[in-house]
Amino acid sequence: MKLKQRIILEALRLFSLKGFLSTSVLDVTAAAGCSKGGFYNHFKSKEELFFAVLTEARGIWRDHNLAGLDQIESPVGKVKKLLVNFRDIYLQDTNCLPGGCIFVTLSVELDDQFPELAIEISKGFDGLKKMINNLLDQGKQSRELSEGTDTEAVTAMVFAGILGATVTYGVDKSPAVLDLTINSLCDYLDRLSPEAGVGDASHTGRLKGLS
Repeated sequence: MKLKQRIILEALRLFSLKGFLSTSVLDVTAAAGCSKGGFYNHFKSKEELFFAVLTEARGIWRDHNLAGLDQIESPVGKVKKLLVNFRDIYLQDTNCLPGGCIFVTLSVELDDQFPELAIEISKGFDGLKKMINNLLDQGKQSRELSEGTDTEAVTAMVFAGILGATVTYGVDKSPAVLDLTINSLCDYLDRLSPEAGVGDASHTGRLKGLS
């Protein structure tokens, strides 16, 4: 692995664990096994490194959370698959993200002191909400969701659930609580179907089909 990529990956792990403000260039060089000169050969500043780490983190997010979505025709099924991936793959990646979701960690930390960096994080959140909303709109058009479904409100609920699951799991690392949160969100989406309550199957069975 080239030095630049090693620096990015080690910084990603450190930012996940300690945040941006509490991670020094010295911390990064020590983890990457390089000198400060080696660091500055590739990055002009820690802020420049931040953007490289953000790009890497976004790639990991897409690879983990969008895995298998292209194999599902149902728009609402895609949302549920994303939730399951988030639980089973993304939050379990202790190699790249030992401290949990880096986006939540950094957005809270940077909001006051580095608002320009926090804005970059919020762009990702906005993109996620837009994607979920678009899928729910498609689900409403295909009558997977009831005609009266407010897709913007449902999107807000799902997004808040994702954030809540991230924070809670980061604190207690409880798989049971994480399962409860994600299963509840999937159940909530199921109850928005026009056929909700008809031939009701167990939620566990439905999730197995998405795993």
